[in-house]
Amino acid sequence: MSDENKLIVERKKKLEELATLTKIYPNSFKRNITSRELINRFDSEEKESLEKNDDVFSVTGRLLTIRKMGNSTFANLHDDSGKIQLYLSKNGTGKEMYSLLDQTDIGDIIGARGKIFKTKTGELTLNVSEYTILSKSLRPLPEKYHGLTDVEIRYRQRYLDLMVSEDSRKVFKDRIKIISQIRNFFETHNYLEVETPMMHTIAGGASAKPFITHHNTLDMELFLRIAPELYLKRLIIGGFEKVFEINRSFRNEGLSVKHNPEFTMIEFYAAYEDYHYLMNIIEKLIKNLLKSIDLKDTFEYQNYKLDFSKNFEKINFHDSICKYCETINEKNISDYEFLADYCKLNGIEISIKNSLYKTQLDIFEKNVEVNLINPTFVTEYPTAVSPLSRKLDDNPDVVERFELFIAGREIANGFSELNDPQDQAKRFREQLEKDEEKMNYDKDFITAMEYGMPPTAGAGIGIDRLVMLLTNSASIRDVLFFPLMKPKN
Repeated sequence: MSDENKLIVERKKKLEELATLTKIYPNSFKRNITSRELINRFDSEEKESLEKNDDVFSVTGRLLTIRKMGNSTFANLHDDSGKIQLYLSKNGTGKEMYSLLDQTDIGDIIGARGKIFKTKTGELTLNVSEYTILSKSLRPLPEKYHGLTDVEIRYRQRYLDLMVSEDSRKVFKDRIKIISQIRNFFETHNYLEVETPMMHTIAGGASAKPFITHHNTLDMELFLRIAPELYLKRLIIGGFEKVFEINRSFRNEGLSVKHNPEFTMIEFYAAYEDYHYLMNIIEKLIKNLLKSIDLKDTFEYQNYKLDFSKNFEKINFHDSICKYCETINEKNISDYEFLADYCKLNGIEISIKNSLYKTQLDIFEKNVEVNLINPTFVTEYPTAVSPLSRKLDDNPDVVERFELFIAGREIANGFSELNDPQDQAKRFREQLEKDEEKMNYDKDFITAMEYGMPPTAGAGIGIDRLVMLLTNSASIRDVLFFPLMKPKN
C-alpha cells in the first residue's frame, strides 16, 4: 500500500472515531465574520484594547497549518478572504471539545468561535471557545502544497491549486474582475449585452476548424460556435445599433501556451462607426482595465517591459513587414517569387502556394508579430485574407482592418464591416474555390444583408490572452479554471 493510501485509511478511521463523538458533516455552524474582516477591523488595535473586547466571533474555513504544544494548539484557518490564526486550549474549549483535534488533519474544514486577542508577537488570533469539524479531508494535501509546484496537478486538479495557492486565487479573482469591468465599460458606452447561439448549422464567422456534433431529434449535423460574428451582425441589421457578447467559442485546433480549443472573447459592434473608432475604444478599455486591477501604466509581462503610458502605436501591414524583415522592401513586397525564396531561406512554411497575400501573412506571423512588444495596432490588411472587412475607398486590395499586438501576441482584431451583400457573396465564393482555410458560405447572412446593413464597425478581443497579460501569466492554462487536458489513461 502506498504512503498516500495509508494516510487515506488513517483519515477514514479518524472519521469513524469522529462519528462516535459528534455529528459528522454538520451544517448548523454559522459564521458571522470573515478572516479579512477581522484583520481589517482589529489588526491596528493595541493588545490592551482587545483584552476589553467581549465580542464573540465565528469563523469557518480550511486548516492548512496545525502546531500542537501540549495542552494548547495554534492553527491557521484559511477562507476565501484570507487567513486568521486560531488558538485552542483545554481550558478554553473544554477537554472533550479539545480532543477533537486528535481527529483533525491539515486540510479539514472547521468552524471556530471565540474572542479576539493578540499574541506576544503581535499576531491577531482567535481564542477559540467552540470548535467543530465541518468536513473531513480524507485525502492528504500534496507534500509541497505551499505554492503547488507540480504543473500537471495544478491544471488537472485546479481545486488543489486554489486551495493552497494565494497567488493562483488572485489570478482568477483578477480574471473575474476584468470580465466584470469589460461588461461595465461597454454598458456605460450604451452597448446592449446579447446572447447568440452556440450551436450553428454553418461553421462561419471565422476561418477555423469547427467541432462537429449531431442533433438527434432534428437528425442534423451542427457545429460548435467558431465566432458569434455573423449573428451579431444580424442584430445590427435588425436595428440594434450597439451590441456586445462575452462569449465562449470553440476551435478544433492545436493546444499551446496561447491556444485552448474552448476560449472566451468579447465581440462588439457599433453601427455608423469605423475601424478608427474601434482602435480608440479598445485603447481606452485596456487602460481602464489596468486601473481596475491596480496596474501601473508601465509594468513587466514575463521578460518584457511594457509601456501603456503613451498612445498605442499604429503601423500598416506592409510597412510592418518592411520594418522588421531584412531584405523585404516596398519594391519586392509584392513579388511572390522573391517572398517565396525569402520564406525558404527563413524556414517559413507557405500555407498556400502561389498566393501573394497569404505568403505575406505567413511572413508577418512568423517574423513580425514577435517584434510587436508595446501595444501596436497593425492596420490595413490585404483584402484577400480579410473576407468580412470593408475595402479602402482608394485601394480595393486593402481593407479597413487592424489587429492589436502586445508582447508579441494578438489581443484584438477588428474592422469596418463589409456591408455590400454582392461583394460579400463574391468573397465567400472565392474562398470556397481557392482558400484551404475557407469560411463557409452563409446564404441566410447574405439574405439578411440584402435588407440593408448600416455602415458598421466590429471587433473581437481575446479575454484569456488579455487576462494572461494583465496577470503576468505565462500560459493560457494559468488563467483557465479547468483547461482541457488529455486523460492520464
